[in-house]
Amino acid sequence: MRLRDPIPELSGALMWLNGEETDHNSIEKRPIFIHFWSVSCHLCKVAMPKVNELRDKFKEDMTVLSIHMPRVEGDYDIDVVKKVALEHDIAQPILLDQHHILKEKFQNQYVPSYYLFDEKGVLRHYQAGGSSMSMVESRINRLLAERE
Repeated sequence: MRLRDPIPELSGALMWLNGEETDHNSIEKRPIFIHFWSVSCHLCKVAMPKVNELRDKFKEDMTVLSIHMPRVEGDYDIDVVKKVALEHDIAQPILLDQHHILKEKFQNQYVPSYYLFDEKGVLRHYQAGGSSMSMVESRINRLLAERE
């Protein structure tokens, strides 16, 4: 995806954990922060406390969704995904992308990766890798300041 691209349809996940299946059109008209991760990704687990901090800090202003993107055979075990989600306090909705449909829609290649869409569903920030979460937070703050 490129900056200013529209958010892809959120259909295609095998199932949703921690929430009911929805699409971006039925989510409140507010920014959406999407986080791709995988249970076999060490950097994902290292970054998760910061993702959770952002989720909690901006819960009144932004929707947060996580997409679990399997990378190796063990990542497809839904019970393992549930266990890791519980261990790492992933309380936001998790879309299980077992068939890589969302991965393809987002043209995503990496975990962890982060997508920030404005309230109109336009991509405003993309970032991959476990570092520089302060940049993600800075972009969220900038986006929310534009709304005021």
